[in-house]
Amino acid sequence: MILSVLTAAGVAAATAGPALAAEEAIRGADLSVLWALPFAGVLLSIAILPLALPQVWHHHYGKIALGWALAFVLPYAALAGPSASAHLVVHAALAEYIPFVILIGTLFTVAGGILVTGNLHGSPGTNTIILTIGTLLASLIGTTGASMVLIRPLLRANDERRHNAHVVVFFIFLVSNIGGSLTPLGDPPLFLGYLKGVDFFWTTGHLAHETVFCALILLALFFVLDSWFYRYDHKFRALADPTPDTKRLGIVGGINFALLAAVVGAVLVSGSWRPGIVFTVYGTVVELQNLVRDGLLVAILILSVLMTPKATREANDFSWGPILEVAKLFAGIFATIIPVIAMLKAGRDGAFAPIVALVTRPDGAPDNAMYFWASGILSSFLDNAPTYLVFFNLAGGDAQTLMGPLAMTLTAMSCGAVFMGANSYIGNAPNFMVKAIAEERGVKMPSFFGYMAWSCGILVPLFALVTWVFFRV
Repeated sequence: MILSVLTAAGVAAATAGPALAAEEAIRGADLSVLWALPFAGVLLSIAILPLALPQVWHHHYGKIALGWALAFVLPYAALAGPSASAHLVVHAALAEYIPFVILIGTLFTVAGGILVTGNLHGSPGTNTIILTIGTLLASLIGTTGASMVLIRPLLRANDERRHNAHVVVFFIFLVSNIGGSLTPLGDPPLFLGYLKGVDFFWTTGHLAHETVFCALILLALFFVLDSWFYRYDHKFRALADPTPDTKRLGIVGGINFALLAAVVGAVLVSGSWRPGIVFTVYGTVVELQNLVRDGLLVAILILSVLMTPKATREANDFSWGPILEVAKLFAGIFATIIPVIAMLKAGRDGAFAPIVALVTRPDGAPDNAMYFWASGILSSFLDNAPTYLVFFNLAGGDAQTLMGPLAMTLTAMSCGAVFMGANSYIGNAPNFMVKAIAEERGVKMPSFFGYMAWSCGILVPLFALVTWVFFRV
């Protein structure tokens, strides 16, 4: 659901009639693959520095992200001129980054005001039920909303377990990613498809089999693995409630559910209401419906802060640290990803032409299996909204055709973009937020590469099975 943000302005602008000055400022066909080095630098910094230089990273990760952003912006300004570089920065900020931060910040704040009280004991059965609820909820209030509502009660239920990192890893797999595949509200690429003309309930009907297939396998695998860890955790098994609470099982801060519904409403309005009023800010088109959406989201955030008792947030161990970390790191990612997306958009004329060529068979027909893997692998490390748009356009870009004769191609790229966001911490914004919250609660989460060892060991074989069952023809 990063996209409700990225999309409405960025995507609508990318698909609107006149080309934007910001888009004209960079031509992917003219770029060498060397321009992708700053983006690679951000990824490697996130992966390596927390382990190699933890103190430096903890105190200076924002400066490091800024340094990599400047490693692209300044050389490009020297090459193409300060004006062209400024257009790109303004476009990325107004059309993508600022709406992105507003959306996830609002969801983080609102969901952080919902407190689940009572005696939850993190047994395999309880954990599996929470993961199942979260997986279903993700398509209704988005992966970010569902993740922020349920991660804290799940962590409290497993506070005293000797091994609990795997619980959070599977939570990211299911709630922060795969569960958001059944409606455009669930995850950015699907909302993007909705804006491009894909029917609202098309994903519900066409991605349901793949989603249920993945979810059931992962839930079953989780239950077996969690039962194994739980069996030998004798100290924890003796605790009726790992986080003592005198209150009964219930929910505090219910007003925030109404505010979550308001967030969903604001997002839907921005996708369906088209007044045709636009503003141009230094070459970037900003549409009225997007300004209204962002204004409503900020108002909802403020209402949540004012209407939620301070004691509720304190009991929820709420802090602004995770959202600040995401905001700073993704600022670097959004800046350095500019040339990478431009080279992908250049298609067969760009430096990534071999990747683009993989999705087409010799007879010119789309290779659905490769659409699944190409869109998925790129979405594991790039923003999955523009990545989805690249492959949507490669397949013709006509929603009616893609929902009709090419329905399996649209299904494949949609599944790839949503499912494989779980392959890395930066594949989807909730991944990093969940990781940060878990670490604040003392969970020893896997490193960047450690998490990918989990995803490669579990998700890659699962996705290979998905390919064989659904996309091999």
